[in-house]
Amino acid sequence: MYLLQHVELQVPSPKQDEVLLKMEATSINPFDFRIQKGIVWPFLPRKFPHIPGIDAAGEVFEVGSGVKNFKAGDKVVAVLFNICGGGLAEFAVAKENLTVSRPPEVTAFQGAALPIAGLAAHECLLRTPGFNYEKTGQQLNLLITAASGGVGQYAVQLAKLGNAHVTATCGARNLDLVKSLGADEVIDYKTPDGAALKSPSGRKYDTVIHCATGFPWSTFKPNLSTNGRVFDITPTPSVFMTYALQKLTFSKKQLVPLLMTPKKEKLDFLLNFVKEGKIKAVIDSIHPLSKAEEAWAKSIDGHATGKIIVEP
Repeated sequence: MYLLQHVELQVPSPKQDEVLLKMEATSINPFDFRIQKGIVWPFLPRKFPHIPGIDAAGEVFEVGSGVKNFKAGDKVVAVLFNICGGGLAEFAVAKENLTVSRPPEVTAFQGAALPIAGLAAHECLLRTPGFNYEKTGQQLNLLITAASGGVGQYAVQLAKLGNAHVTATCGARNLDLVKSLGADEVIDYKTPDGAALKSPSGRKYDTVIHCATGFPWSTFKPNLSTNGRVFDITPTPSVFMTYALQKLTFSKKQLVPLLMTPKKEKLDFLLNFVKEGKIKAVIDSIHPLSKAEEAWAKSIDGHATGKIIVEP
């Protein structure tokens, strides 16, 4: 059992290029508990105590001496990629170049749900040849697994803003939800077709945004188009090995581990979609910081519908 411990620490001070945030909300991502399990050690955590939480929505409380674009009182959304993490706290520091203004139309919960999950979905689409948000060119066939989860929900909505036909998998209780997000075909993953990842209309997928676990490459391969690719958003060592082998053998069909570097411009782009009502966050549950361990356990369980939010 992976547990969290509540501790009291000094409020951090922002460095020259940082802003100090009074936190309003954060959300939990699989990467957070991958750090706790030691999967990315010795890179992270670099020091203890490590405060989990990468996504942040809050109010600027103080700015570093070199910060030009924010002032105390500004409402923002940020990605907290620093040594100590920081989202599951009352205050956190964020780099100015990973912080964007939050419009009044976007709530703190909607803002906190967006960064890592939304950026991962967006990155997969940007790396899909021929995809665009202008809905021009040939329609692409996409499969999104675990489409009711944190990344999956955004992937469905973003894909349908572009030139894509979307087939999605999820559990039976979320079929209607995923349809409401715009998916053209929705499959219960526990059915034979769901287990085989087969499109009900017989389509071959140009891209798969793989947000689930437990599917071998042999299940994907017959369902892909000639140059189809599978983006695995939580790649294991075996995924990297398969990817390397496919590169060496010049395979047209590829399993691609998603490695993403968050960019301020891309986060701002997605936040405007939220502002305009083009995409929304599906929120599974909201937990007080005093009960963050309940949110943590629920996230590790892996069956949340949408994002799990923690508020101070």
